Amino acid sequence: MREEEKKHPSQNFLKRRWAYPAIYLASAAIIITGILWYQAGNDVNEKAKDYSYDGVPTDNEFNQPAEEVNRLLENFVMPVSSPEDTVIEKQFYDTEASAEEQEAALVVYGNMYYPNQGVDISKDGKEFDVLAAMSGTVTKVQEDSLLGNTIEIEHSKGIVTRYQSVKDFEVAVGDVVDQGQAIAKAGKSLFNEEAGVHVHFEIRKADVAVNPMEYFNKSLATLQEAQLEDKKVSGEEPDAAAAEENAVEDQASENKATENKATEDKDAAEENKSTEEKQDQAKPKQESKDNADVKDEE
Repeated sequence: MREEEKKHPSQNFLKRRWAYPAIYLASAAIIITGILWYQAGNDVNEKAKDYSYDGVPTDNEFNQPAEEVNRLLENFVMPVSSPEDTVIEKQFYDTEASAEEQEAALVVYGNMYYPNQGVDISKDGKEFDVLAAMSGTVTKVQEDSLLGNTIEIEHSKGIVTRYQSVKDFEVAVGDVVDQGQAIAKAGKSLFNEEAGVHVHFEIRKADVAVNPMEYFNKSLATLQEAQLEDKKVSGEEPDAAAAEENAVEDQASENKATENKATEDKDAAEENKSTEEKQDQAKPKQESKDNADVKDEE
């Protein structure tokens, strides 16, 4: 009997009461440990997949806020490469400026006065590149014979920069531009011929023009926080069609006045000529009468 027990020790082990419960518990522990280990490995992989960054930006919707934050850190700059070489031909019409400064900021066109909604920048009458004053998206590229063509760039909701009197467009609607990127070249406009070759530059918030000189070297956030209700300038730039119509009417009135004056001068000349002819005709009669009087006296 002892020899059989020595040959089959496992049989004696299984006969013990606690043998099978112990086997079940050990098996369960092994299975549970395996499951937990597998899940833990998947969690680590998922975390690595979600939060890993290899330095290359991905094209997804979560990049947009980061781009917006970077834009908020930029400051408005003059739309030229060398601001120290520029001349401000006409300043912004500021309602709080002196009467003399306000008068100097008026643009005369078609016998009407318009408050200047931006600043007119030139470089000794020479052509130069017009640069984006801040990064943004091009929302308008329009040819305009009166204002000299227009480009608008949106930098934040409701905040845009406007570039007028430009030519040779280098951007199109929908283009994303960087600060300092060339977008056009300075040109001329019928609206402000006195400025010569220049760029008319505006900064607007909710379609209200602000003085660009007050926001150069200031951030977009500064303008976003500004209260502009009391600074809205009455009198916008003329619409091209309406202004041209007014100019035609003014020219027609001027031509009519000139014609009237010419007619009056002609009538006056004819009247003077008629008077002189009458005087010339009257002279022989007077001379004949005088001769007759002399003969009667003789």
